[in-house]
Amino acid sequence: MVDMLHDPVVKKTIAHFYETDRVVGAVCHGPVALLNVKLSDGTSLLEGKSVAAFTTSEEIGHSEHDVPFMLDAEIKKQGASHTHGNPFEKHVVVDGLLITGQNPASASGVAQEMINSINAQHSSQSCDAHARSSDPLADPL
Repeated sequence: MVDMLHDPVVKKTIAHFYETDRVVGAVCHGPVALLNVKLSDGTSLLEGKSVAAFTTSEEIGHSEHDVPFMLDAEIKKQGASHTHGNPFEKHVVVDGLLITGQNPASASGVAQEMINSINAQHSSQSCDAHARSSDPLADPL
């Protein structure tokens, strides 16, 4: 949780992927990488988003002495709505191209939602390309 919090390469990569319509996903403590990500317009990536991540109730009695802060609280401070399910049970949140999971039990669900999102993007791109190619008046550029 410490190394990705301020890493400029991580922040720049996430912002670039998000702003170029690519899927961004994170699970458990991974959403720490989403903290402090600024988009090109200066806004926070997390502002107004719904996000799942490891919860304070999951940290207590498990790893609270190993983490410098409670991730769910920090996510809220950056303008996101932190949603959660029961401790240590699967909980996945899809907010556009941002897909997050609460804990390790959510990993396969996040992966599946990322696959679904990528497939939907490719499907719509294929439909757009087909529509352009079947329109004799369409601009070829």
